[in-house]
Amino acid sequence: MKINKKYIISPNASVRDAISTIEKSGVQIALAVKSRKLIGTVTDGDIRRAFLNKSIKLDDSISGIINKKFIFINEKDKKKKDVILKMKQEDLRHIPVLDDKGHLKELFFINDLLNFGETSNEIVIMAGGKGLRLGKLTKNCPKPMLKINNKPILEIILEQCVNQGFKKFHISVNYLKEQIKKYFKNGSNFNVKINYLEEKSFLGTAGSLNMFKKKPTEPFLVINGDVLSRINLKNLIDFHSDHNSDITICVKEYISKIPYGIVDIDGYKVNSLKEKPSITNHINAGIYLINPDILKLLPKNKYFEMTDLINLAKEKKYKINAFPIYEYWQDLGYPENLIQTENQW
Repeated sequence: MKINKKYIISPNASVRDAISTIEKSGVQIALAVKSRKLIGTVTDGDIRRAFLNKSIKLDDSISGIINKKFIFINEKDKKKKDVILKMKQEDLRHIPVLDDKGHLKELFFINDLLNFGETSNEIVIMAGGKGLRLGKLTKNCPKPMLKINNKPILEIILEQCVNQGFKKFHISVNYLKEQIKKYFKNGSNFNVKINYLEEKSFLGTAGSLNMFKKKPTEPFLVINGDVLSRINLKNLIDFHSDHNSDITICVKEYISKIPYGIVDIDGYKVNSLKEKPSITNHINAGIYLINPDILKLLPKNKYFEMTDLINLAKEKKYKINAFPIYEYWQDLGYPENLIQTENQW
């Protein structure tokens, strides 16, 4: 691929600039270039690791995470088969092409070279809940069918997945399920295949995963039907593979502002006083990637929450990792969030 200015940034750019570049270009990498020379690279994974370790903030320079020891190929050695071989040997998804002076000439992507497009991983969308937190809004309408800018939440989630190459879907349904089934049918109108996991009783956020007609053979995605995010799901799949995960949980940084001064005491002694501090936590974003082997932990036809499944997998020594989301994310389980999303989406 010829060089596109969309994924070029200055070596002095901020982390915020790098995120913007990666999101706009959609290629999971930003190239730091000065006077045509490639100084270093910053990938989507570099940024997420730094956020998880709390080693950077949005307005920090990328200097702390930039990779200056990047692997590249010389423009004289860019035969397709040789490039593919090198990328496989080094486990790379993209590789820059430089001339003898270190000037950036091209950027190759393994998916383009191998003609990858459609993604074979299956997706489960959890759409069976009653939406009790939304009160009268869900009295006659299942929560995933509430509309954002005149389009059902569930349709927005489905379209996002389709646009990223996913074709096989399972939708877990229960409450007012016929509205969902009538709208989406078998998925042919959306050029996908949809299978319904129909609960006879409410099975929680994980119980319906026992209802596959045919168990997935690859890691599969589970997405709550009341969350919207602009996350790149292929980045999540790559992360899951790179970290040898059994379950990957998407997490979002959440800052709580305490409206009072906090006094740290030891007995009667005051150690410190902080005026209205903020507390930062990582919250569960309701998006998961799960290896099929995990399904054997689920009880049959029993109410089971995703937290139960993850805690049980942890007890059984399965590897659970967190994938930090810096993209837009919103929980639509509250009326005020629906209104806010209507204005932002």
